[in-house]
Amino acid sequence: MARPRTVSARRMRRLFNLYPPFLFQRIKCMRVAEDFRAIDLRVRRSWLNRNHNGTIFGGTIYAAFDPVLPVMYWQCLLKRGLELQAWLMAGEVRFLKPAAGELFLEFRLTEADLDAAESELAARGKAIRTHEVQALDADGACCAVAEVVTYLRPLRRGDETLAGF
Repeated sequence: MARPRTVSARRMRRLFNLYPPFLFQRIKCMRVAEDFRAIDLRVRRSWLNRNHNGTIFGGTIYAAFDPVLPVMYWQCLLKRGLELQAWLMAGEVRFLKPAAGELFLEFRLTEADLDAAESELAARGKAIRTHEVQALDADGACCAVAEVVTYLRPLRRGDETLAGF
């Protein structure tokens, strides 16, 4: 049976950039920190992701928020010896301003975030972590803000075969 395994930051960056929802929506992973505690994305406006107003489609912006934090928790906690599943449990995006140009998203995890997740996993057998992430335009104005809820749980018997890579 395949076991979940750590992935290099370089490989994860490539995987994100080849991930079809990112590739076809012009979402590019610009940086993955070696410790997986920081990931930066850029969303470019193009004919593939424009809405009827000529700005970036809201679904594209939501797609950029979706997989990143679960992957960060998964890889960070796997490096601590915890084999688990991580996925987006919920996400709520508030669109504040039309995105007429590029957007930049910065995802960050702190040592305290990881410690809290590990403690919650030990105490409850699952962890639910909530983060707020902003999508900023080139001028630094916030175009959208998302509340991203990540669900974590230890692998159960048979889950090993579900590992994506």
